[in-house]
Amino acid sequence: MRQSGATTRTICIFCVMLGAGTAIAQGNGPVVAWGNNMYGECDVPEPNAGFIAVAGGWGHSLGLKADGTVVAWGKNEQGQCSVPEPNADFVAIAAGMDGGAFANSHSLGLKSDGSVVAWGPNDSGELDVPEPNTDFVAIAAGVSCSLGLKSDGTIVAWGDNFFGQSNLPEPNAGFAAISMHCLHGLGLKSDGTIVGWGWNGSGQCNVPEPNYLFTAAAAG
Repeated sequence: MRQSGATTRTICIFCVMLGAGTAIAQGNGPVVAWGNNMYGECDVPEPNAGFIAVAGGWGHSLGLKADGTVVAWGKNEQGQCSVPEPNADFVAIAAGMDGGAFANSHSLGLKSDGSVVAWGPNDSGELDVPEPNTDFVAIAAGVSCSLGLKSDGTIVAWGDNFFGQSNLPEPNAGFAAISMHCLHGLGLKSDGTIVGWGWNGSGQCNVPEPNYLFTAAAAG
């Protein structure tokens, strides 16, 4: 797996990461980017202003503007930067990872009406948001797989499941936040505990004790 390489090559945005492809910036202004720029993923388009969130995938970057539009730049060989119309009313963004031989990265956008829009490659169904496509409050993207958190505290997963990254833990309830990176996911429960699932070759799903009082989760 090329997990560490994926991080260094593509996450070249300035703010705090909340798992692969998801980040939140404080304020409403320009984006500063640095690091590898093989695909132009650090070349923020003009006008570089009015951004409220950013997300980095493998070779491409997404920026959410205060007016609800999404700006994308960098690698676009499979349409991962081609934001679907209408490009409006977005409240959150996520960019998937590449994983080398597995697939190119995809993009997700959460709309204000609770629906999820997905674009880019769809080799494993990572763009096929399950019905009903409503009531989502958060999104996360990995390698050829996607996660969505519903308002009722349940998680929905779709796309590749070769490493069990779409096998959601039971009970699938009480989740308050989600994070995903490459081939594993993390879910923060409302009781302050964290649950991990998917590829566990390095113990990345083994949450250390005491597993309580957590307020955020990030998968790396």
